[in-house]
Amino acid sequence: MATTQHYLWAGGHFLLLVSALRYLLAYATFKTVSPWWYRGEPLHSFWFLCDVSPQPTGAYVKKALMDENVQYLFLAFFWWSSKPVPLALVPFFIFSLFHALTFTRTTLMPRFLPPGPPATAGGPPQPHPLAKRLQSWVKANYDKAMRVVAYAELVILVRVLFGALFFRNSFVAPVSSAFTRDAIAVTDARITDLVRRAGNPVIAEVWDKARELFARWGAGPIQTAGAARRD
Repeated sequence: MATTQHYLWAGGHFLLLVSALRYLLAYATFKTVSPWWYRGEPLHSFWFLCDVSPQPTGAYVKKALMDENVQYLFLAFFWWSSKPVPLALVPFFIFSLFHALTFTRTTLMPRFLPPGPPATAGGPPQPHPLAKRLQSWVKANYDKAMRVVAYAELVILVRVLFGALFFRNSFVAPVSSAFTRDAIAVTDARITDLVRRAGNPVIAEVWDKARELFARWGAGPIQTAGAARRD
């Protein structure tokens, strides 16, 4: 049974979907909206996403800092305090979309839709057909959506890096999820292949130095494509 905190958590995601969509539509149509459509909701949603009970131990803090949900919470604080970068809403929007759809299927639909007939005589009732279709869609599109998030984070990284170089914004690295590491590996392999084909030693040397700096920023060597996929 869903708790009050669970409903607050889900409400944050629904609110983020509305606010992000409002801001992105205004940006795409060259209209001006309040910056709170951009700044307010990532914090609200991902605060409830970090549903943990604090424990004042070093091991707990270390584990929490390695948790992607906590990292996205810190990232939300960064976007909240920085000059708006509309593309930064895309990962949050996609995450919240899948959380909201799953909450709708597992919590809301059973309350308002009758269950389907049992699969076998005397068996338990099945979920409503609409809930089953929603579950199938989420399963079929989740990995694709996470790859979109991964590549969006790479584009955000480039955008923020150039912004930091020209003093338009501060710099922060994206969350290093498995999908993001995989996207980095694939992008690195493609760029490296293009540089090698060009046959220009100067360009090759510049790219090797860039890869070295990027690996230091990432606290480890760039992985081979596919090595960061989920188990």
